[in-house]
Amino acid sequence: RPFCVYPRDLLLETKNVNSECREATSRILELHIWGLHSHRVSKFYRLNHQFQTAETVKKLVSDYLAAPTVELTLMEVIDKLDSFVDNSDPDFDDAQVYHAYQTAERMRQIFPDEKWLHVTALIHDAGKILSCPDFGSFPQEFVVGDTFPVGCRFQEKNVFPEYFAKNPDSSNPAYNTELGMYSVNCGLDNCMMSYGHDEYLYRTLVENNTNLPADALYIIRYHSFYAHHSHNAYYHLLSEHDH
Repeated sequence: RPFCVYPRDLLLETKNVNSECREATSRILELHIWGLHSHRVSKFYRLNHQFQTAETVKKLVSDYLAAPTVELTLMEVIDKLDSFVDNSDPDFDDAQVYHAYQTAERMRQIFPDEKWLHVTALIHDAGKILSCPDFGSFPQEFVVGDTFPVGCRFQEKNVFPEYFAKNPDSSNPAYNTELGMYSVNCGLDNCMMSYGHDEYLYRTLVENNTNLPADALYIIRYHSFYAHHSHNAYYHLLSEHDH
């Protein structure tokens, strides 16, 4: 398949259907999809929220910056996602390569003249290669899922916030206040996000002197920060650049 679409995307594009019907049908689809994958997703976030600590993230960033290099083209990386299924995603259980082409095609349709955005959409999840068998089979709880700042209080707007109770940082006075180790309006680039494919790909591109624009790098680095995208959480950490 060159690309695929989510059921809700098809709904939004359906003509001659009133908004109430679309909204109700979309909600039914969401509940059905969630029911199919709720155990898998819940299990993933239980591990993710327990083990993503500030110290662990510091170590992962350091380790992967010093890791031996492997030379692959981005298309070779994307092709390796042909067998990878994201356990954190409740509404997409096909291989991630389909999602890559789907997202790129959708951006091409909406923004036909922004070629850098088409490329960004195509590669935005390429960092998930960390979990592929021939690339180390890194545990998914350190690769996929929603991202969030570590080193400060975990906010309730994160998905499954109750699972943070077992994270050691929740009881660490250095990290469990609203600001933790940060200052007001310090900016996301001065925050340490939970480790995953976003941060890995961002740093890999920067280290390899990518010619993608700054906006592309910003999208790649923070595209999984849904607590903020959807609920405006962690607003106090944002700088003027982040608005």
